[in-house]
Amino acid sequence: MAEFMEGLNITALGVTVVFAVLTILALVLYFVGWLERRLIEREEAAAPVPAPSEVKEVEEEKPTIPPKDLAVITAAILAYTAEKASQLRPLPFRRKVSDAWRLYGVQSTMEEVEDFNYELGKW
Repeated sequence: MAEFMEGLNITALGVTVVFAVLTILALVLYFVGWLERRLIEREEAAAPVPAPSEVKEVEEEKPTIPPKDLAVITAAILAYTAEKASQLRPLPFRRKVSDAWRLYGVQSTMEEVEDFNYELGKW
């Protein structure tokens, strides 16, 4: 009975330590998030916001690829992938073992268990 109580005490102590460490980690992570939010808010408050009259709308032109260049790039990619595809080799595969062998193994195991149970009284 003393061993059982000692086991319970060790179990309770272990569970308590684990949850205490998890609680400390959760609090540390929460504090780090809070601190990061505060620092970001301070940076945003310190940065001057330009007046709407000073802000100029600038339209950025997106680079366009001429159709001929796009066709050449596409053809090069397709040629490269076609060359790689010809170098591929089929993977070897193994045939699945017949279900008859699996069923025979299950049956023989069951027979051994039955024989063991019948011979149990002979020990």
